[in-house]
Amino acid sequence: MAGLVVAGWFIVTEMGRDRARAAASTQVPPVPVVTDIAVTKDMPVMVRGIGTVQAYEAVAVKTRVDGQIVKVAFTEGQFVKAGDLLFQIDPAPLQAVLDHANAAKQRDEAQLAGAKLDLERYGKLIGSGYQSRQSFDQQHATVDALTATVALDQATIDTAKVNLAFTDIRAPIDGRTGQRLVDVGNVLQANQAVPLVNITRIKPIFVNFTVPQDVADPIRHAQAAAPLTVIAFAADDKTKLSQGKLTLIDNQIDAATGTLRLKATFDNADERLWPGEFVNVRLVTDVRVGAVTVPERAIMQGPEGYYAYTVNPDNTVQRHPIEIASMQDGLAVVAHGLANGDKVVVDGQYRLSEGSSVKIDTASPAGQSAAAGKAG
Repeated sequence: MAGLVVAGWFIVTEMGRDRARAAASTQVPPVPVVTDIAVTKDMPVMVRGIGTVQAYEAVAVKTRVDGQIVKVAFTEGQFVKAGDLLFQIDPAPLQAVLDHANAAKQRDEAQLAGAKLDLERYGKLIGSGYQSRQSFDQQHATVDALTATVALDQATIDTAKVNLAFTDIRAPIDGRTGQRLVDVGNVLQANQAVPLVNITRIKPIFVNFTVPQDVADPIRHAQAAAPLTVIAFAADDKTKLSQGKLTLIDNQIDAATGTLRLKATFDNADERLWPGEFVNVRLVTDVRVGAVTVPERAIMQGPEGYYAYTVNPDNTVQRHPIEIASMQDGLAVVAHGLANGDKVVVDGQYRLSEGSSVKIDTASPAGQSAAAGKAG
């Protein structure tokens, strides 16, 4: 009988141990996650748009006189200043025209001088009856006609000088030259449609872009206080090209697209903006002071909206419904739901639920940069 009791006790004990081992084997291990810290910083409020770079000034250089090109004084793509020589047309034909006009004036001035002397003599003789009033009047008319002829000669000379000056074709603006469309030896005509070269001024430079009509009113009010900052990014929307100021708000909204056209001016000292280039534009309309920010990767979206997981001191997680003010440059600005210093899960949160245990891996690069920003 005693042996049966001992055997029964042994069986019951082994069954309890089996249950304990089974319970231990079914315990959920901690979920490995990567965390970051929610930090407060001043975040700009931005309106996004797509824009096109436009030259500050653009000139198609053409000839104003006929003639043959004898000199090209620049290289394609060269930066030139206003007044720099670009082309020279053979001046000999126009110099001959000027010489002819000068000679004609000298001839007519000599005739005018003789006519004036005759008129003076006629005037002295008319009283004594040796000269008639009619002859005197005719001589007076001759003097007036020659005076007008000399004035016409002077106008011809001035025109010839201007045309001769046009044989030196100079840059009308500061800018960069494009492709040269003519060579030495080409004969030009003043009325030809094809330009000799195009010059564009790219320092400063414009960017034209559009924004939705919904933000027109805030933009106009903010611009009235001070010129708004505009940032131009490359096509990847990550590479910052340049920063400028808003200089034009169009006077009407495009009814076809429901957008407002804006123009910004950039110094473009490093020439990173190029005419005709498409850029992504961000217009800074305001600044959120002391906004709570977390990496955009920490934000999850469910049926009830956005949420994020925070890690408690005991390494369990808590789910927080949050309200997002904006997302930009990899950061989410949290209006409600998180506080400065909260440890948020940025990787591994898809395996989590309320109260899950976690094991924190090495901090992410985003977390290190956020911490550095907070320390700064």
